[in-house]
Amino acid sequence: MLLRAGAAVLGPPRRPPRGLGGGGGMRRLSGGAPPPPAAVRCFPLSRALLRVQGPEADTFLQGLLTNDVARLMWGGADHPQEGGAPSPLTSPPPRAQYTHALNVQGRCLYDLILYRLHESQEEEPNILLECDYSVLDSVQKHLKLYKIRRKVNIAPCLDLSLWAVIPEEQSGDVSSTLDKCADKTLVLTPDPRVEVMGWRLITNKEENPLEIVPGSHIGNISDYHRHRYKQGIAEGVKDIPPGVALPLESNLAYMNGISFTKGCYIGQELTARTHHTGVIRKRLLPVQLSAPLPLGSIPEGAAILTESGKSAGKYRAGGDELGIALLRLANINEPLHINLPGDTSVNLTAAIPNWWPKTTNK
Repeated sequence: MLLRAGAAVLGPPRRPPRGLGGGGGMRRLSGGAPPPPAAVRCFPLSRALLRVQGPEADTFLQGLLTNDVARLMWGGADHPQEGGAPSPLTSPPPRAQYTHALNVQGRCLYDLILYRLHESQEEEPNILLECDYSVLDSVQKHLKLYKIRRKVNIAPCLDLSLWAVIPEEQSGDVSSTLDKCADKTLVLTPDPRVEVMGWRLITNKEENPLEIVPGSHIGNISDYHRHRYKQGIAEGVKDIPPGVALPLESNLAYMNGISFTKGCYIGQELTARTHHTGVIRKRLLPVQLSAPLPLGSIPEGAAILTESGKSAGKYRAGGDELGIALLRLANINEPLHINLPGDTSVNLTAAIPNWWPKTTNK
């Protein structure tokens, strides 16, 4: 894995890198021959990256985030030994980790993905932190608020690009192919949330992702959002409103984003208590709206009602007929609708995603 100096972040959707063509079509290989049929799509993401680096970067993040950062640093070891030395590895450390930052009341502030750049335990911790672009400044201020005197440097990354790499439905298992591409760039790793979200790719901005991932093509970002809404994957502040959403209702445990054994972190108390009661009455679920769709989008936070008019939850966000909503699990099999201005309504249906555990705690 190549390591490159410098710090960086992503802006709003960018033009494709030089050589990608204007309309997201396939790129011609040298010699004029057409490329083979695309096995994966590369989506340019409007997500931000912060670099968190320094001798105390791992312990600093450990006290702020829901997941066990020690696992990202040391693999199978739950925690470093006394004095900061890592325990013996029992499994290879992952390259990426999903997590949330919570407020003191235990509600979600930011959904994050961490990427480990350092290669060995002897190196200084060097971590990239992915967040919603619109809250980049807020995330940076949140981290610096708790930094105090820790030996940690926090800086936005302006020279990197972030991509989602998602296999086509008919392409089958392309993991072995992508594994072989990992050494060509800064980070190419499976999405740590769920398998259906493919891989995450981080490159320098001058790099062409199509040259890193053979047989790929640039996808339309709207298709990326349709894919994750269809799968019920929440991402960003529209899906997970800061200070409003609860981590377990946002399926954080299902998406490998929380540790219940790591010890104290900000906002832990409510989350731990909810987990140990074993009762979660509402969850984020994919929903599909009935046709004809209303002009304009469904208002974020719109009330979802049962046939009898009882509250069943709230619509969070979506695109066209697909979206994501916080729903009471007891109501998901009932006819549901949203009342709209002008004395109109739109019906919707909810579904349990296939990637959920087969036994869920309703």
